[in-house]
Amino acid sequence: MEDKKINGIIEAILFAAGRPVKIEELILNLELNKEEIEKIIKQMQKEYEPENRGIQIIKIDDSYQLCSKKEYYENIYPIIDTRSKPKLSNAALETLAIIAYNPRITRAEIEAIRGVSADASIYKLLEYNLIEEAGKTDLPGKPMSYKTTQEFLRMFGYTSLKDLPELPRYKLDSNKQIVIDELVEEQEENSKDIKDEKDIKDEKDATDEKDIKDNDKKIEKNKEENIQYNNETKEINNSKENIKEKENKKEAPSPERGMNKNN
Repeated sequence: MEDKKINGIIEAILFAAGRPVKIEELILNLELNKEEIEKIIKQMQKEYEPENRGIQIIKIDDSYQLCSKKEYYENIYPIIDTRSKPKLSNAALETLAIIAYNPRITRAEIEAIRGVSADASIYKLLEYNLIEEAGKTDLPGKPMSYKTTQEFLRMFGYTSLKDLPELPRYKLDSNKQIVIDELVEEQEENSKDIKDEKDIKDEKDATDEKDIKDNDKKIEKNKEENIQYNNETKEINNSKENIKEKENKKEAPSPERGMNKNN
């Protein structure tokens, strides 16, 4: 089958379905393997990238969906849906974030994290199809748990929950208040840098002081050596003068010997 025809078939299936189509469904329909279909869809996604194209193929978990580009939402929404735009309160957004980062979390666990009732937020998120029931847990009373839906991934532009931003690490201080580990680490790192700078300065000062002492010792030693050299030179010169004086005395004639010779 030609690639262009396969592209047309995939486009038609995604358009007609109006929902995320699992890759297994495409494999059965096209009789191609997973790698071949993924390669074709990636090429199609590139073809939809130019600004003059109003649609795109997005991946949601192991499914693909043909949909309009988000930058055209304001133009599309008034025509296809006259209902008021869905608005999420801060409480609902907080609850949604907790569920997204903690799949299969119960209502009680959500309320324990937020510290307030989560009934209204959960009801609103279920109404907008952003969360769904994930089955009962094995906890006492078998409470219902919740998880996010594919609609959540589509609306927020995520391929899977693995794409969620990484949460900062935190710990509780002595007052049971949350302290962000990254901030603590940054403060500790800054303190360490300051300590390192102080240690380097102290080490430099100590080195400079040692160098000064060593220099003073060298100067003192040089003075002592100069004094010793001068003393030795003086002694040598004195010895030379004494030897010369003795030699002169030996060479000079005796007065008594001179008188005898004249007589």
